[in-house]
Amino acid sequence: MPLDSSFVGRSYPPTPAYEVGREKIREFAAALGDDNPAYRDRDAARALGHPDVIAPPTFAIAFTWPASQQLIHDPELGLDFGRAVHGDQKFTYHRPIHAGDRLRSTVIVENIRAVAGNDMITTRIEVTDEAGEPVVTTWSMLVVRAAEVSG
Repeated sequence: MPLDSSFVGRSYPPTPAYEVGREKIREFAAALGDDNPAYRDRDAARALGHPDVIAPPTFAIAFTWPASQQLIHDPELGLDFGRAVHGDQKFTYHRPIHAGDRLRSTVIVENIRAVAGNDMITTRIEVTDEAGEPVVTTWSMLVVRAAEVSG
């Protein structure tokens, strides 16, 4: 059954605040194999004009993926996650993520379309700080493969 295109434009409630920790940033950078000192050393980050260590560009996935679970597990959408593959990911930063930030994520369904019998769903996640100021916008596209037809 195809995904319901009436979900386009639907948004989910903002997540509780995610507190960005220095050690989480360090662990993420280590997993990437990125030894940029601004990800590990507060003094190095301050020398670049930041208040604390900064996160690598893809760090936002650490807290936006859990936010996307609101949509993925919405029974009204009917997404069979067992048939889904990750198709695309994009990040647009309004400012760097710093240790100590408390960030909220709001998931918005941006597009649903069918291509060659597969559903493609694109979400946008708006990440804001405690003051409601934008920090990063992410886009993610899942491809939900067509169910196999038994014959």
